[in-house]
Amino acid sequence: MKMRTGDWVEVRSKEEILGTLDRSGRLDGLPFMPQMFKHCGQRFRVQNSAYKSCDTVSGDYAGLRLPDAVYLDIRCDGQAYGGCQAGCLIVWKNAWLKPADGPAEAPFAPPSHGPHSCTDADVHAATQRKEADGEIRYSCQATELLNYTTPMKWWDARQYVEAYTSGNRTLPQIGRGLWYLFYYYGTLAFSDRWGRPGRWLYDRFQAVTGGIPFPRRKGKIPAGHLTPRRDLGLQPGDFVRVKSYDEILATLDTRLSNRGMTFDAELVPYCGKVFRVAASVERFVDEKTGRMRRMKTPAVILDGVVCNALYSGRRIFCPRAIFLWWREIWLERISTDDAPRELFHLQPGACTTPEKAPVA
Repeated sequence: MKMRTGDWVEVRSKEEILGTLDRSGRLDGLPFMPQMFKHCGQRFRVQNSAYKSCDTVSGDYAGLRLPDAVYLDIRCDGQAYGGCQAGCLIVWKNAWLKPADGPAEAPFAPPSHGPHSCTDADVHAATQRKEADGEIRYSCQATELLNYTTPMKWWDARQYVEAYTSGNRTLPQIGRGLWYLFYYYGTLAFSDRWGRPGRWLYDRFQAVTGGIPFPRRKGKIPAGHLTPRRDLGLQPGDFVRVKSYDEILATLDTRLSNRGMTFDAELVPYCGKVFRVAASVERFVDEKTGRMRRMKTPAVILDGVVCNALYSGRRIFCPRAIFLWWREIWLERISTDDAPRELFHLQPGACTTPEKAPVA
């Protein structure tokens, strides 16, 4: 079944889904996670085709091909994973879904995995194991990413065609994204030594057209020096304004890090805008090791603020929509009276994009 962004689908029954899984609770290497069972029989709109993902496990940060899967507007609640607070968007294989409307489909015949089919207990057991040192290692869709995807070259034109034909991106969005990608490398804007003219020209053009400035600049603090910290005591529901790009650069070292957290180019389009705090992040499962990590300096997640993969090189147009994390020193609290009215109607944790896509 070929699905496009905006299609309505229904999650199949638990019995049908279990019939597609091997004894480790996986289909084509993709884990079906326990919290997904509660959505069986419910209808959802396809948020994005998951034809592509991004490698956040190996450190290569390349694009990855992910066939026959979609994203619904459902995020991991972390309950089966030690209370992980990352809120990752869940991947759904097409085999776990069926059209919510339209002509009757043929009877569903899940693939056979031998005499011992997967059970509910198998799915739960596959979420974790205890290491020799007594620490728990978790296994989820994020940690197993490389097991259900294959590497994708940035010049593979099929990914850009699919970004459009799936409904994930419009032609203007694709054009702006590719324009930035070729400009970044073609003018050597990434180079400390040779890229200054390219960055200067980019900023001048963006100032005239109302776009954002060059989104990959270095921080102001020398590497190895302590970066500043500011605690606002933010709580879910508070309203904040993201500081200007220049103000944030003053809190970063030359590696774009503040106390171990990197300020990525994908955060730049949100500078100067107002958002509501969705959650605080104090613990999360490390995608590389599967172990729980606790943050010395908590971060916050803002409603509707996700990675749009506009400035991500080989990962460009990735539809994974990872929540972006913010240090409180990058934000300033504002009163309820100063918050835009439309933010009061945004659902907590909503995965929305800016009303107007930033000019590349």
